[in-house]
Amino acid sequence: MGQIRDQIFDRSLDRSLGRSLTSAPLRALEDAFYAMVARSRAEPAADLAGRLDRLARLRAVVADNEERFRQAISADFGHRSAVETTIAETMMVYSEIRHATKHLKSWMAPQRVATALQFLPARNRLIPQPLGVVGIIAPWNYPLQLTLAPAIGAIAAGNLVIIKPSELVPHFSALLKETVAAKFDATEVLITGVEDEIAKAFPSLPFDHLVFTGSTRVGRLVAEAAGRNLTPVTLELGGKSPAIIDQSADLEEAAERIAYGKLLNAGQTCIAPDYVLVPEHSLQAFAEKVRAQMRRMFGTDPANKDYTSVISDRHYARLEGLVADAAERGAKILQPAKPDDPNWKAHRKFPPTLILGAGEDMAVMQEEIFGPVLPVLGYREPADAIAFVNCRDRPLALYWFGKDRDARDAVLSRTVSGGVTVNDCLFHFAQINQPMGGVGASGSGAYHGEWGFKTFSKLKPVFYRSKFNRLADLYPPYGGKIARLEKLMRFMS
Repeated sequence: MGQIRDQIFDRSLDRSLGRSLTSAPLRALEDAFYAMVARSRAEPAADLAGRLDRLARLRAVVADNEERFRQAISADFGHRSAVETTIAETMMVYSEIRHATKHLKSWMAPQRVATALQFLPARNRLIPQPLGVVGIIAPWNYPLQLTLAPAIGAIAAGNLVIIKPSELVPHFSALLKETVAAKFDATEVLITGVEDEIAKAFPSLPFDHLVFTGSTRVGRLVAEAAGRNLTPVTLELGGKSPAIIDQSADLEEAAERIAYGKLLNAGQTCIAPDYVLVPEHSLQAFAEKVRAQMRRMFGTDPANKDYTSVISDRHYARLEGLVADAAERGAKILQPAKPDDPNWKAHRKFPPTLILGAGEDMAVMQEEIFGPVLPVLGYREPADAIAFVNCRDRPLALYWFGKDRDARDAVLSRTVSGGVTVNDCLFHFAQINQPMGGVGASGSGAYHGEWGFKTFSKLKPVFYRSKFNRLADLYPPYGGKIARLEKLMRFMS
């Protein structure tokens, strides 16, 4: 390990951070990282059986502690709907592991690649290899699912993994650290602490690949730190994901599905619809339908166990500020209660809020909302809705509702987003055979299923030369043979 450490050290924390590592947490992080680097360089990559064993152990981490994870996450949120934790986190982790386990043998197999005629009878193969050590910086909003989903892809690809959980979910982070340590050696999968100095130092380590899920602002900082080591980065960010209601849409159906997509996890979802564009003549009617659906699903009692709390007082205050700014600037606010109502604030539950008449000068239209607040805006022509989306950063998700196929295809072809669900919200994320990732300010790279396996693998091209091939004719001294070969190559190309 010492030799590898010395070879890599000049790209490591001391140089990247511009300071010596004196604290025990940082020194422990550095030692753990280099122990993984040494193992990844010294040992052969884990075979199929080894990778399946690691996936099985990861599943056992969750299966053996399901209720403990539910309780820990709820404690971190103040209250987290147990059903939402099960559906949106636990079951999705199980699905990812089951899918990877089923298909891993075929993913690992060398892929046949066509060989150009002039090089026959040689052959080409594409061989997937693990990158080495993968770092994961996890978010707080779906702490179990968004921590383990990229880890599943990384483990399936044969990598060693270090995970830095979010400091906003300390109960969950401590439990994950405990349970993973019980199933994995520290040089296989390791959970770090959540100290601020760890968070700042983590992306500066020279990982073989780094995954970050979180805000665009922090994503830029992570990418900058990783760039000093030329570490490839997968960024799962967010932004303002629009929902477009076409004139052909069933308003009642769209209202129900948007209400659910917006209020799941109290809107603290990176792919939640951030605002809705509705034909002008239907704006008021649609808003009332969404309001009615929100009330039907979650009622008006803040003690409702199905409705999740906002993660912190700071985030709650930020949402209050967004709504207050919109009200001051002339928007119409529809709420079952004021956010400062003691009954709601005591539970740290933000009343489901609709904003009508939101203007571009309002803060609610300038930053990702990440809460149960939904601006509803009117448009005159379908082209206006497309233009509205296109003059902003490319979103992580886009939702379109309607029955007109031509209108649908116009939106699909003329807008660019990380993913799309037609006539519903969120569910493109759950398609395990599809990649999940952003574009532009909403992220880069992708994972899920085989896409994750490929993201965390080096697909190495290998050319196997045949002893019968005439490539030696390319070698000097040149003469008539090179002219004949050149003529043949020109004919073939």
